[in-house]
Amino acid sequence: MKTQGEKARSIFKRALEVFPYGVNSNFRYWGDDDSIVIARGKGPYIWDADDKRYVDYRLAFGPMILGHADERVVRHVAEVMKDGTLYAFTSPHEVEAGERIKRMTGVDKVRLSNTGTEATMHAIRIARAHTGREKILKFEGQYHGAHDYVLYSTANSDTKAMGSKDDPQLVPISTGVPKAIEDLLVLVPYNDLERTEETVEKHKDDLAAIIVEPVLGNVAGIVPVPGFLEKLRELCDRYGIVLIFDEVKTGFRLANGGAQEYFNIKADLVTYAKSLGNGFPVAAIGGKESVMMTIEPGKMIHTGTYNGNVIGAAAASKTLEIMENEPVIEQVYAAGKRLMNGIDEILTRHGVPHIMTGTPPMFGFALGTTVPPLDVRDYGEQDHELYAKISYGLIDRGIMPETDGREPWFLCAAHTKDVTDETLTAFEDSLKAAK
Repeated sequence: MKTQGEKARSIFKRALEVFPYGVNSNFRYWGDDDSIVIARGKGPYIWDADDKRYVDYRLAFGPMILGHADERVVRHVAEVMKDGTLYAFTSPHEVEAGERIKRMTGVDKVRLSNTGTEATMHAIRIARAHTGREKILKFEGQYHGAHDYVLYSTANSDTKAMGSKDDPQLVPISTGVPKAIEDLLVLVPYNDLERTEETVEKHKDDLAAIIVEPVLGNVAGIVPVPGFLEKLRELCDRYGIVLIFDEVKTGFRLANGGAQEYFNIKADLVTYAKSLGNGFPVAAIGGKESVMMTIEPGKMIHTGTYNGNVIGAAAASKTLEIMENEPVIEQVYAAGKRLMNGIDEILTRHGVPHIMTGTPPMFGFALGTTVPPLDVRDYGEQDHELYAKISYGLIDRGIMPETDGREPWFLCAAHTKDVTDETLTAFEDSLKAAK
């Protein structure tokens, strides 16, 4: 597949001269001749440098809950930034953003940052400071940002190197990560209630936190089995461990109150990013007052020059205002249900074994199997070749999913019925061509 037109090819050649592999994030590199160059976006669409339009279901890996370049958010940010963007003091805009986060999610206290990676990194530090312990428990297939503490056994790891479920092995996903980090991590397969309880009881005196994506954000949106999140809450209460919900993807997407509202479970700390600012760089940590107040000046540090900057804070405040006052989540669910049901019907009609995964705002599907996957190991057993062929066929036809089936399809409020109908027509054509 050659995705670059003449203008894109010219731009990417320049990019190769200044950036390693021509990109500023590794997952944007599809090859020298296939890495896409996007010039603009609006609503559910993006256009490449040669003005080819795509219906976008990557949504920058999830942030665009309202759609690209939402005029209300853009106008608000443009207006407030006329008075400056950064002061190293508290501004009204960050207070408004914090108040909305608190009201919508039910957390007691909030601290703003800029990226999901920063938020999870600081949440882990808060948990360690609060408990006086150092070890962190994470689950296979889960990604919690690009800091060294958690760059192990994610969806991008070689599942064969993970060993058995009875004795899961930590698999770093990057060179340059200190091996000493492994002494601070405890690993458990996702959705394994028995193994989780055994492991927590074994390490209970050393565990500062259990960090979990409530759904597998990098493995087709796989949801927890009944009782799994409840068991995590119970274990953390029993042993004084901090429960961290990494809601960088699920926050303000599964519900206005995120996964905490959707699953009716309260974590001790919660991290947000992505949908929080509809594409502007802003993130947050929220949580219970007893844990958040561990951030005490002179004792536990949480800092950042750009934390609470006017642009990010104003974007978050306006995005959340719209979500509080308009049926954004309902629109996202309606679009996701239309698409999930349509893809399910097409695959069934064409005799392709499959299983739909996730929830309408962020869903996936596994091909070649009818058994619901429970974790990253299960998902690895699907027909990845057919999935890739369908995805590249969709891209040729102006529909942009992620070509790797582990990444969910993301929906936004701008995905109307006409847009999803266009997508389903292209999906059936792509499936026929792939078969």
